[in-house]
Amino acid sequence: MGRQIPGGVHQVQFGTSPIPFEVIYTSRQTLAISVYPDGTVVVKAPTSTPLEIMEEAVVRRGAWILKQQRQFKMLERPAVPPRTYVSGETHRFLGRQYRLKVVESTIVRVIRSRNDLRVEIPIPTDTFAVQQQLDAWFLAQAERIFAERLTHCFARVAHWDVEKPVLRIRPMKARWGSLTPKGTLTLHQKLIQAPVELIDYVIYHELCHLREMNHKTAFYTLLDQVLPDWRDLQHQLNIYEFL
Repeated sequence: MGRQIPGGVHQVQFGTSPIPFEVIYTSRQTLAISVYPDGTVVVKAPTSTPLEIMEEAVVRRGAWILKQQRQFKMLERPAVPPRTYVSGETHRFLGRQYRLKVVESTIVRVIRSRNDLRVEIPIPTDTFAVQQQLDAWFLAQAERIFAERLTHCFARVAHWDVEKPVLRIRPMKARWGSLTPKGTLTLHQKLIQAPVELIDYVIYHELCHLREMNHKTAFYTLLDQVLPDWRDLQHQLNIYEFL
């Protein structure tokens, strides 16, 4: 056992993410970890608790801590300026930025080129119609690509003798994915903006819940087996700027 240290701010490394935490000694009998809306991590511990014990506890709860910080950050993130759906706007797809081009055409369609998303529509000034076409295109792409990535990722865990989840796509408030006990995998439709490797990370994370529904040690052991670099991918997702 190590020496008790004064209260104050200390830090551990969880994968690629440093986690600073504040120590507060109390008369309580057990150790507790809290994450506050500003992202601060506080460890309240009995007065006899050595630093090593607290560091180990923070590392064990590292994924949960980062998730809580990410959710608070998403809630506090400044709102994206309202879209105007006119030529020149930037839209992101699979990790790349594309410029929107709205052109007059008797054929209604969306075409992705090397650098542009081209919306062809009879009345280019009808921004509501442009939005409808673009939203429908992004949703169709998400349905196709997420299904492909789910098939790809599931092949790696099929030997677990589990059923392939049913895929749903919808907006989510503070999560990128979820899995119900009945086997429905829901992905945030905005995830289509991210690179494929980040989409795969979310899918692998949820697939591990087919065997481990909570976030205890066994879950992360499983995730380490199927995706050894998941901590780096998690960090990339945490800092990725969605439009």
